[in-house]
Amino acid sequence: MPSTLARALDALRADLPAIAVALSGGLDSMVLLHLAHAWAREQGVALFAFHVHHGLSANAGQWLAHCEQACAALGVTFDHRRVAVAKDGSGIEQAARKQRYLALGEMCRAHGVPLLLTAHHQDDQAETVLLQLMRGSGPAGLSGMDGANRAATLLGDGNTVMARPLLAVSRAELETWARENSVAWVDDESNADPRYARNALRHQVMPALAQAFPGFQQRIARSAAHAQAAQRLLDQLAAQDLAACLDGEALVMARVRPLGKDRIDNLLRYWFGTRGLRMPSTSWLDEMVGQVLDAREDAQLRVTHPECEIRRHRDRLFITPRLPELAGMRDRDDIGVLVKEGQGFVWQGEASIDFPDYGGVLHFDAGAGQGFEAGWLRGRALTIDFRQGGERLKLAANRPSRGLKAHYQSLGVPTWQRERLPLVFAGEDLLFAAGIGMDCHHFGSGPGGLVALRWEPHPAQ
Repeated sequence: MPSTLARALDALRADLPAIAVALSGGLDSMVLLHLAHAWAREQGVALFAFHVHHGLSANAGQWLAHCEQACAALGVTFDHRRVAVAKDGSGIEQAARKQRYLALGEMCRAHGVPLLLTAHHQDDQAETVLLQLMRGSGPAGLSGMDGANRAATLLGDGNTVMARPLLAVSRAELETWARENSVAWVDDESNADPRYARNALRHQVMPALAQAFPGFQQRIARSAAHAQAAQRLLDQLAAQDLAACLDGEALVMARVRPLGKDRIDNLLRYWFGTRGLRMPSTSWLDEMVGQVLDAREDAQLRVTHPECEIRRHRDRLFITPRLPELAGMRDRDDIGVLVKEGQGFVWQGEASIDFPDYGGVLHFDAGAGQGFEAGWLRGRALTIDFRQGGERLKLAANRPSRGLKAHYQSLGVPTWQRERLPLVFAGEDLLFAAGIGMDCHHFGSGPGGLVALRWEPHPAQ
């Protein structure tokens, strides 16, 4: 077993200054701690051990003490974090996992450790593949766990590598090695709770599989390796399709449609992955692709994803952030009809004014070559509001007055952006439309005293 770990670490080393072990105190991580300690001492590499205290068990304090004492005996630098696990709709097990990895990533950054080792083993790999199979996963899910990867969403950064050097080792082998080398470990009582899907699989299904199909873990691991190879080919195809179909930030639907359903699904999943978005379910993806392909060309398509929105504009598909409704967009019916209410303000010479209800900052750029006279604009009763419909704007004396919709269309401003672009009025006169520009009717001609209006949206959250 030491040679198995040495081969895995030697392949990853690349002059690493330090490595860390994710240490829970259980059998798997305690064996990994001792194996990593021997390797690090031989290689002259600094070794850390990081523990996360979830507080979910009355024994959590004892586990922390056990880990700290074991590291002290070996001379391994130890650190830990206490986290509060709150249910987030995904279940307590998933919420604890999320908090655990974020804490481990934070400790890696705090100590300058580029490589984190976890003690996942062959039985864990088999459990993962079987769970994904029960969920109806495709090749990506059935690939199981990689030997090493960068897990930005788990660890909180894209630089730390997470490695699993014991994936080729069974739990039985780990336990035999621990007993032969007098390694003490703790048992988490929650691992025996069959309410958790992984525990039910581990204690009820896998023993039956082991009896009927001895050595099934190795065969599942081989299947996972085949699925990984298939997924790599699918990713290569998707990367080629994305390069061919992408124009800036959008997919050109005229290039996407000829690919066929399977390649479109593969392309969209890959596109989501490049944007760091949660992978959609098959049913959600089927519904989205159906809407994208079947909707009229001029339809204002919007499909909602938990982390974004998929929109179509001029036969191009965009991934846009899910933005909250702005207070300035809300309707009022306190007088019996639905109306919009703008926000009045007076400019007193500020360089900019923040309008949270309208999602941005209005800038007043002095010394502009074209704009409103500062003296005329200062102290005037102004209003900021969203479109009511029917507004017109004239950009220059030699250009016609046009409706805002025509301006937006000529400038290629997508519909969903128009909804969040405010207007500035002086009384009934439109002075400025964000995304278009200023109306020339009130332009001044005095040299050096002109002010231009400019809108800057708040960054998307």
